[in-house]
Amino acid sequence: MDNRFIPDRRVLPSAIVGRSPGNQAAFSIIELMVVIAIVGVLLGVAVPAYQEYIEKNKNYETIADLTAIAVEIESYYIENNRLPISLTQIGRGSSLDQWGNPYEYLNISTVKGKGKLRKDKNLVPINTDFDLYSKGPDGRSVSPLTAKHSRDDIIRANNGGFYGVAEDY
Repeated sequence: MDNRFIPDRRVLPSAIVGRSPGNQAAFSIIELMVVIAIVGVLLGVAVPAYQEYIEKNKNYETIADLTAIAVEIESYYIENNRLPISLTQIGRGSSLDQWGNPYEYLNISTVKGKGKLRKDKNLVPINTDFDLYSKGPDGRSVSPLTAKHSRDDIIRANNGGFYGVAEDY
């Protein structure tokens, strides 16, 4: 048997697409740039949407925490016929919000004047029993809710009738 000519039975990918073996299929630089641009646009839309989702989730978790703390404060009031002086009296002295800041509590009956009370746009106190809030993402807050540093606070208002972001109140 003569072994001089044995046909190559391998099928080359270039043969399948109709190209010669020396001209391999590849992406052009323009095709790569188009793909990178598409990925960039998708990331430009997806990343902010994801960050907004994370921030809303932190707000919802903080609202849930405030609601639970308010229930504990009200239970303390029922048992002792007075509001606690601080969150430490209900075992919440070291509780932190979703941004790592301590929750703020003020027993209104212990305050002289209205200087420290949380106030709405008309400078009217938003609660008559106690103030309970988170300083929000920026970790800063001042008494009127209309102030720049208070707009992102998560608050309890209307004696528990409202829980949410201060700028929505």
